[in-house]
Amino acid sequence: MRLLVNKYPQHNFINYDLETYAGKGNNLKDIENKENYEFVKGDICDFNLLCHILKDVDVVIHSAAESHVDNSIGESLVFTKSNTLGTHTILEACKVCKVKKIIHISTDEIYGEIEEGSNKEEDKLNPSNPYSASKAAGEMIANGYIHSFKLPIIMVRPNNNYGPYQFPEKLMAKTIVNALQNKKIPVHGDGSYIRSFIYVEDCCEAIELIFRKGKIGEIYNIGTNDEIRNIDLIKKILMKLGKQESLIECVKDRPFNDKRYSVNIDKLKALGWKQKTSFEEGLDKTIEWYKNNEEWWEKLK
Repeated sequence: MRLLVNKYPQHNFINYDLETYAGKGNNLKDIENKENYEFVKGDICDFNLLCHILKDVDVVIHSAAESHVDNSIGESLVFTKSNTLGTHTILEACKVCKVKKIIHISTDEIYGEIEEGSNKEEDKLNPSNPYSASKAAGEMIANGYIHSFKLPIIMVRPNNNYGPYQFPEKLMAKTIVNALQNKKIPVHGDGSYIRSFIYVEDCCEAIELIFRKGKIGEIYNIGTNDEIRNIDLIKKILMKLGKQESLIECVKDRPFNDKRYSVNIDKLKALGWKQKTSFEEGLDKTIEWYKNNEEWWEKLK
């Protein structure tokens, strides 16, 4: 779970993170020795510590969350605590400390499935699993703070991110790592579920643009048109790695699995955002990173 806060005008950054299983300090080894960077280990539900950290802070980028849907099926209370209560705690601390701008990172999954077309920011929320429900609840609390306390919040709803340093529980990272080890690659049901993907650097640039040009109180979708069925993504990765499709193993499906997600990004494009990394280029870069960083993911596996 990661909370990034910024102090102006010195441009000092604080990374506030509990460092749970999916967030490791060495992920940020390239910046940890910079003079304007500080790491603080802490829980987003710790109101007193947050108030101490956020004193004199101007900007908060709130991306701290439990995010793996499979885990939310069996440990839903953990997700409610982190994603809902944690968000509430952060916003209350921001209110007390008079933070000037908050970017709240949500998810496209709060819309629920959409079989045709793409969801716009004003569409109703229809979350269908404990993860997306906890994120939707966090948004509702943020909306309450916008209207009741005039808290300067901008909410963003990205679709599936991928790229380096992704914990190998997510579909793309797990497929690459398992294939490199010649291990079975699990796929829910028949793998016909459709997902959209955005390379992590493109997503970060979108968030930065929204931070600079986005309107307080607004919601912005972040995504691409790079849609692919889970089974086709797995087959594509296997082909690029020269592995056999016999590694694919169909497993028991989730109790409910959304068929397709898709977001309309006209508002984001109106700010000037353009996708820089094509799906094929991003996938190749991601595969190459995991091939060259076995030491990083082998410890996690």
